[in-house]
Amino acid sequence: MHYIQHLQKDKKLSKIIGTEVHELKLHPNIHVRLMASILSQQLSTKVAAVIFKRFLNLYKGKEPKPQQVLDTPFETLRSIGLSNAKVSYVKNVAQFCIDKKITDKKLLVMSNDEIIELLTQIKGVGKWTVEMLLMFTLGREDVFAVDDLGIKNAMVRLYKLSEEDKKQLKEQMLKISAKWSPYRTYACLHLWKWKDNVPVK
Repeated sequence: MHYIQHLQKDKKLSKIIGTEVHELKLHPNIHVRLMASILSQQLSTKVAAVIFKRFLNLYKGKEPKPQQVLDTPFETLRSIGLSNAKVSYVKNVAQFCIDKKITDKKLLVMSNDEIIELLTQIKGVGKWTVEMLLMFTLGREDVFAVDDLGIKNAMVRLYKLSEEDKKQLKEQMLKISAKWSPYRTYACLHLWKWKDNVPVK
């Protein structure tokens, strides 16, 4: 796979890459993926999957259009296990997609930075959420989630970085990750995988 040779130039990263090759896929209905990421905030993957299934069940198991979500009563969305804040955020996404005429087609031609700038205007959607969307929904190969806790923890251990100065740590992470470009997403995938598999000493 093209990205492996490039990432192996980083001696420390090459130790953890292993044999598994990650593939990125493009998923349709980007607005629904954005709603799903809001539904899953602060939840385990398992619980998030259950809530997302309940969400789809409100629409007979199909992925809803933004207007359908807007038309869904607040209490109905609360009843699937969402907090008041999350219901508001999901409705914010729906309203924003309608107001800005956001379609998959429109997002696919935009750059990563343009998408981050556009979607973080939505209340309840932060930069990290959009970065996850870029990686896992739009299949963009060169995204580095500098604020992700898992990535931070993995890099602190792998590169023996000090956590004392948060600003300095962030700068060091960005400097290291610059070498991985244009395949930073894959580096993140390998770091997450390694972090889950490494025994904590």
